[in-house]
Amino acid sequence: MKKDTDLRRDVVDELEWEPSIDAAEIGVTAHDGVVTLTGTVHSFTQKLAAERAAKRLQGVKALANDIDVRLPGTAERTDSDIARMAVDALKWRTVVPSDRVKVLVKSGWITLEGEVDWQYQKDAAFDAVHHLVGVKGVTDMITLKPRVSAIDVKSRIEAAFRRSAEVDAQKVQVETRDAKVTLRGAVHSWSERDDAERTAWAAPGVELVENLIAVVT
Repeated sequence: MKKDTDLRRDVVDELEWEPSIDAAEIGVTAHDGVVTLTGTVHSFTQKLAAERAAKRLQGVKALANDIDVRLPGTAERTDSDIARMAVDALKWRTVVPSDRVKVLVKSGWITLEGEVDWQYQKDAAFDAVHHLVGVKGVTDMITLKPRVSAIDVKSRIEAAFRRSAEVDAQKVQVETRDAKVTLRGAVHSWSERDDAERTAWAAPGVELVENLIAVVT
């Protein structure tokens, strides 16, 4: 296992390498593979970028993103303004059935609700609104409508793992029950764990993915 001091240094270096964030405003601690990010950034997009940068690193087993979003005065928007921008942004994303997605905004925080058929539509809805000016966070509560049997889902996910260059199919086990998928096993990096989860979500009909894959170094 990588030493806490080495892991912290790696995360700091990765944050400094990421051009979209100001690493000087972000604090990093590491303990037994668990990384915690603190400090402040000027947008929710920067908070996500910091999280993704840390999760790319080998040795990161879990991540707590406690970064605060403090908008500069020029970025402040009312909840009504944010809601209107979010609705417009969803309309521009043609893959998102905007008539089936509802937007709620409170204190700059967007909540997405509704039901869609595919995970990529859910992802597209999140991508459409998370970067909007004035947004401090996004909670995605959009659900997926079941389309295929659990057995079919399992076979499709396992086949996708075998095709993937990013996931070691022999080290990840897939369990399905109704529209829920449970992933078990062990991988060598947080990014590989995320890739396995994204692959599972890509299967039609999946409503919930429980990712129990361990990260071992």
